[in-house]
Amino acid sequence: MTAFETEPGRLFIGGQWREAADGARTEVVDPSRGRVVATVAEAGPADVDAAVRAAREAFDSGHWSGLSGRERGRILHRVAELIRENADELAELESLDVGKPITLCHAVDVTNAANDYEHYAALAFSLDGSTRDTPLNALAYTKREPLGVVAAITPFNFPLILAGSKLAPALAAGNTVVHKPADETPLSALYMAGLLQRAGVPDGVVNVVTGAGPVAGEALLRHAGVDKIAFTGSTAVGRHAASVAGENLKPVTMELGGNAAHLVFEDADLEKAVGAVIKGFVFNTGQFCMGGPRLLVARPVYSTLLNILADAVPGVPVGDPRLPGTVVGPMAGERHLRKVEEYVDLARKEGARIVCGGERLDLDGGYYYKPTVIADLADDSRVIQEEIFGPVLTVQPFDTEDEAVHLANSTPYGLASGIQTGNLARAHRIADRLQAGIVWINDWAMLDPNVPFGGVKASGFGREYGPEGLAAYTRTKSVVVSLD
Repeated sequence: MTAFETEPGRLFIGGQWREAADGARTEVVDPSRGRVVATVAEAGPADVDAAVRAAREAFDSGHWSGLSGRERGRILHRVAELIRENADELAELESLDVGKPITLCHAVDVTNAANDYEHYAALAFSLDGSTRDTPLNALAYTKREPLGVVAAITPFNFPLILAGSKLAPALAAGNTVVHKPADETPLSALYMAGLLQRAGVPDGVVNVVTGAGPVAGEALLRHAGVDKIAFTGSTAVGRHAASVAGENLKPVTMELGGNAAHLVFEDADLEKAVGAVIKGFVFNTGQFCMGGPRLLVARPVYSTLLNILADAVPGVPVGDPRLPGTVVGPMAGERHLRKVEEYVDLARKEGARIVCGGERLDLDGGYYYKPTVIADLADDSRVIQEEIFGPVLTVQPFDTEDEAVHLANSTPYGLASGIQTGNLARAHRIADRLQAGIVWINDWAMLDPNVPFGGVKASGFGREYGPEGLAAYTRTKSVVVSLD
């Protein structure tokens, strides 16, 4: 039984399920068939205000922030257990909501969400400060304290994982949260609200408001009762969110768009490189901010690699996400599909060669697009410079390391990057020069809750995961005790 069958899509505020103040609701569409599968409450400013007030009351009460880190850690560990116990339901929701293949939902989304809570449960056990040496006749020490009420705004492509990457560290540090999931993909957020409550998280500590970004999201960004904004989404919206936070001097974590370069040198193991390249651009139907949509290839192996991709990419299984053999599902919605089509049409107008793909796949009324490889584009092409966010790979040759680095760093983005080479010295040398928050060598998307990620340039700032992710939800207080 799925979450929307047990809980009819209401808001979760102060530990209670409720309808929106004005009774508004919005539809949730299954992208694999283009059909409405549920409706959820559509929050307005009054609902957001109620959620923030509930979070503030819960924080001020000390029922969560006043617990020891060890006590909070025990509850978060129970959250991880409940995620694993309810893995089938969560995987079904994520697949239905986003169009992800059900096997990937189990292996990636549910597993990583559980790992997030487990990781931060452990870190909560050791949340401490330090003593500081000083020439003063004093004892100086620091404490790490929670910030207060956190606004967590998450996108449509990884609803479960990206909610966990914010809620888990925020809760471990003792904060309370108002979570606004993407309006297209709210189902797992509502299900998780129930699991958090079952795990023992006190009422009001986690609140979920579903609704449109320009209404509910904007109200949350601007609410005076919010102490920190944690946002994952497009660079354009992130700029707006950061500017609103700046007006009110609120700390922010911004994980924004990406357009990663994947560099393949002539000494790479081409068989392994091709697997990493394909994974890098088709994973989650290309709707992955740390995907690798730009392939840069050393000229001696450029034609060979293009030919291998031309043969291999059409064989990647695309289809119904409920079937266990499916690797690529539909785009998350019609507007995302149209955006990909527009970029591929633009590539054709710019004289590009469509190596394979380049068109919709007509299947069950869903939003499918064939994995597409594009060659012969100039570096200043919009198709290369901008984030497509779909299963599209552009391929460019390079002659020298310097040219490869220049091409890799030539876009406004800097979230992820990858290197394929058999030369370890080269791998480290190039990694040092790439403008990206994370660099993968001889594979793609190697992610773990203990390894921080985040962007540079237009890909944002701040880090999620690792101890750095926990520190982002705390502030340091210094205490100096005179010994005179």
